[in-house]
This record gives sequence, C-alpha cells and structure tokens, in this order.
Amino acid sequence: MRVLVVEDDRDLGKTLCDALEEEGFSTDWAADGRQGLAKALTRDYDAIVLDVMLPSLDGWTVLNRLREDKNTPVLILTARDALTDKVRGLNTGADDYLTKPFALEELFARLRSLVRRAAKQPAPIVRVGDVTIDLSACRVFKGDAETPLSAKEYATLEYLIMHRGRLVTRRMLQDHLYDEHDETVSNVVEVYIAALRKKLGAEIIHTRRGQGYIVHA
Repeated sequence: MRVLVVEDDRDLGKTLCDALEEEGFSTDWAADGRQGLAKALTRDYDAIVLDVMLPSLDGWTVLNRLREDKNTPVLILTARDALTDKVRGLNTGADDYLTKPFALEELFARLRSLVRRAAKQPAPIVRVGDVTIDLSACRVFKGDAETPLSAKEYATLEYLIMHRGRLVTRRMLQDHLYDEHDETVSNVVEVYIAALRKKLGAEIIHTRRGQGYIVHA
C-alpha cells in the first residue's frame, strides 16, 4: 500500500517513512503543505498521514482542498491534542486523528484499518479457497501452514485481496507498490504474480489477458 506522509519535521518525516517501509508500506514524503497537496491530488494514495502545523499551507487547508476532489483516507498526526482540534479535523474530512507522541504500532494499525475500510474490506481475516490472509498481522497461510512471502510478494497479494472481485491492472499494482524513487524493471509485477502462484496455488490469482489480474470474491 502506498502512503503519503506530509510532515515538515525532517527527522520525524524520515523516521515515519523508514518505519512504514519496514512494515511493508510504500511511502512518499512532502515537507510542506503545498507540496503535500500537489502530490495528493496528482497520485492515487491508499492513505495520507497529515500534520496540521505545516509551512506554506496548513493541514486544515490541505484537507479542505483535497476533499474537493478526492476521498483518499486521511489520518491527521499532530501535537494539537485539544478536543476542539480533534472535532475540527474530523468535521473537515479526516478519517482518523492521532496525537503526538504516539506509538508506531498504533499508527500502523490505524492506517491498515483505514485502508481496509476504504477498500470495503473491513474484515482483517480473508479466506480464498484454502488460503487465509491475516491483513492485520500480515501473515498468509495455505491450509494450516504459514507461507512465508517477501515484502513485495505480500504487498502484491494484499492489494489484490483488498480489491478482490475487481480487476486490477498492472499499472495499478506498480503505482501502489512502489514509491516515487523506485526504479523497477518492466516485468516485476509478473515476477511477483508467478511467485505467489507457485507458493499459494495457480488458481488463486486469475489473469485476464491484456487487462490485468483478479482474485475472485
């Protein structure tokens, strides 16, 4: 899943991006509100982590303008912990509100919950045939045995599962699995699809030639 972090504190921004990457998220970072809004409007993110006190445009303005065009899930992450600020954030269009200081584990859990709800797949446990995917713990089982996957293999499967019953194009997978600095080879999606079929069974992911991939609901 691809996440945009809008945070003007460089140290915190880097820490957040590094931590999210370790958790399997693909991340982009914006250091001010104007840059954050531009990225949020031109790319399709699975979620946005947004600070409120930002240079050039504050978080409230970013959120207001974003909601004119997009419904991307937004989690406000800020030191402003007054009830009036929380109410304002939620009423302005934020989907969640987390105050600093915070635990990374809580941030990860909240983001995964937001992404599941946005994809209309709120249940953390998904079963497709004899394959079980725990979207909260990022674990995959075939039958009763856990199947180890690489980070990108899991991210590929997770995106397909989140959109099961719907066609997912190769471009959609590339856009949501890689950040703006990644340089990927042209057949990388096919490589991960082949690896998943080998580990989980050829029948789990169906190919629609010339269109993309689908996991049936």
